[in-house]
Amino acid sequence: MISSVRGEVLSIGLDHAVVEVGGVGLAVHATPTTLAGLRRGESSRLATALVVREDSLTLFGFAHDEERELFGLLQTVSGIGPRTALATLAVLSPDVLRRALVDGDLTTITRVPGIGRKGAERLVLELRDKVDAPSAAPATLPVTPNGANPRREQVVEALVGLGFTTKPAEQAVDAVLAGDGDGDASTLLRAALTRLGKSR
Repeated sequence: MISSVRGEVLSIGLDHAVVEVGGVGLAVHATPTTLAGLRRGESSRLATALVVREDSLTLFGFAHDEERELFGLLQTVSGIGPRTALATLAVLSPDVLRRALVDGDLTTITRVPGIGRKGAERLVLELRDKVDAPSAAPATLPVTPNGANPRREQVVEALVGLGFTTKPAEQAVDAVLAGDGDGDASTLLRAALTRLGKSR
């Protein structure tokens, strides 16, 4: 298993970054928050999890080891695959997620695309005793003040890849664009995720 990578960031997309390790460029899928912390041309370290399927090898990256551990823990629950686990960490910070699991806060958990009430109940039932509550009250979901740029289709596609359906994704992106069109694509994606999370 590849537990971490360190190297120069060659490129940053909406849902992944390419990190050069030993002369090889590795595509690492990550949340918008993790990607926002990377800078092209600079060396970075990411905690990683390699997901092996019959037809693919997919590398997922995280800013902190804690996020990688939660990513793995989420997938121990029936019906939760790597994409849904990544979407969970894209919508909910580790502290918010742990607090929601400990408190049985189904409303917060169902903000994640692809997780309905039954799925949220299963997560709480199976993971409540496996996570520690945050020491302090968590902050609310982050609100990104900046809007976005006209790269609408690109951001909608990234949202659909995270598990949202097309129509709500388009509505969220359009709403953010209407508010402020000056941000970059990553800012738009984070703002749309926040809006979609709050609307569930």
